[in-house]
Amino acid sequence: MESIIGSKEVSKAAIGLAITGDREEEKEYVRKAAEQGIKCAAADFGGEFIPSVTKIIERAVTAAQKTGLIENSHSEEGAVAGAAREALSQVMNKAIGLNVGGKITVARYGEHICVALFFGIGLLNLNEIAVGLGHRVV
Repeated sequence: MESIIGSKEVSKAAIGLAITGDREEEKEYVRKAAEQGIKCAAADFGGEFIPSVTKIIERAVTAAQKTGLIENSHSEEGAVAGAAREALSQVMNKAIGLNVGGKITVARYGEHICVALFFGIGLLNLNEIAVGLGHRVV
């Protein structure tokens, strides 16, 4: 029986890549996802949350372009940017005014594009963890 890959599976791939521990684990995860036909990309980020929002979105789009996950078209770049913005909005209340650091990932299969972010939110030595997820169809 052939498995159908949809938004749920692509979301799982984006989240799974976001929580990888190091570059080697990340590369292995990308390779295994590719075996299923799911393309993935990742980028690290860090800094004060509000000034970093634009940089985080740009990094998601750039990573997706560099890996061939999306074409250099308005609609595909916009889909990644929109999904990244959605993921950021889910964690915004926790992060405003604080420093953040972590990873943003993009996964794609066919028309489904998912963006996940996983980061620590820091204040002194008190850290909170946040996860956000956005999905778009192109």
